[in-house]
Amino acid sequence: MVGHRKPTLADVARVAEVSPATASKALNGRLDVAATTRERVLAAVAELGYRAGTAPVPGTARRALAVVFDLPASPYILNVLQGVLASATDAHLDLLTRLAPDRATRTQHATARAWIADQRSAGAVGIVGLTLSEPDGLLAAAADAGLPFVMVDPVDAQHRPMVSVRSSNWAGARTAAEHLIALGHRRIAWIGGPDASASARDRFYGYRAALESAGIDPDPELVRSDRFDVDAGARHARDLLTLASPPTAIMAADDEIAVGVLATAHRLGVQVPRHVSVVGFDDTPQAAWTTPALTTVRQDLDGMGRLAVHTILALSSEERPRSRHIELATSLTVRDTTGPAPAPAEERSRADS
Repeated sequence: MVGHRKPTLADVARVAEVSPATASKALNGRLDVAATTRERVLAAVAELGYRAGTAPVPGTARRALAVVFDLPASPYILNVLQGVLASATDAHLDLLTRLAPDRATRTQHATARAWIADQRSAGAVGIVGLTLSEPDGLLAAAADAGLPFVMVDPVDAQHRPMVSVRSSNWAGARTAAEHLIALGHRRIAWIGGPDASASARDRFYGYRAALESAGIDPDPELVRSDRFDVDAGARHARDLLTLASPPTAIMAADDEIAVGVLATAHRLGVQVPRHVSVVGFDDTPQAAWTTPALTTVRQDLDGMGRLAVHTILALSSEERPRSRHIELATSLTVRDTTGPAPAPAEERSRADS
């Protein structure tokens, strides 16, 4: 009995027949506490009327997962976020969506520490970063605070202890290029993402590896890099399709770039795939609704989001991940924007029209 004095954590532990450390873990939502043990601790809390200072009432405090990104409007982000949301819901975690601190300040140690502290105070048990640029300051601050941080499709992170989930970008791009080569294409253009993006680089290297393996010398005139967006694809497609010797196929580093390519081809009267074949990367839902429907490399975007949450939960339970850098397989989804390379006579006819 505790009489009229205020019950303590030690009292809760005694009634629940656990150690004070285990009682504390149970009340803080730690995943390394058995469900039956947690129930005993919460029953003891209710019996004794225990209150942990100014903390939320035990058993009612919510745990959360923070997800942070730079560009929330991207179809890619929305599809990964769908997987994050599904797994967070399954784990009874509230999902906190966050825009990253301004790029000019996120590299500053004080700013990064304050931002991480805000997520912890909001109940976050971990953070998922979606294609976040310049994340090293946030990653380091999270590591210092003992808060698990998993990057999905890291852009330019150099933080050595980083845990990441991504797709097999190199293999996916190589498969797409080999598909075009098998259709007879030899002048295959590339419109890539930002030079700083690791995923964009890996996709370019996969494209180049396929060409070199087939004995095709990559033509520098056919290689471009820009942002992952529709306008970039449209602009570079205009340059490529109006060359004296235009490509017979264009590979885009993501579906948004590919959508821009298709729009420009339509405006120029270039028929897809009769005159030029187009391939994207991601297989976002919009890919099936373009006209013609887009051939693209499929990433398991939903799966990457789910796996990121599972990894966060494992890390928060102090489990070591099997690998710090997890890659999910890609596959080629062949639709209507790829076909046989045009015959030389047809190429000349298109150039003269």
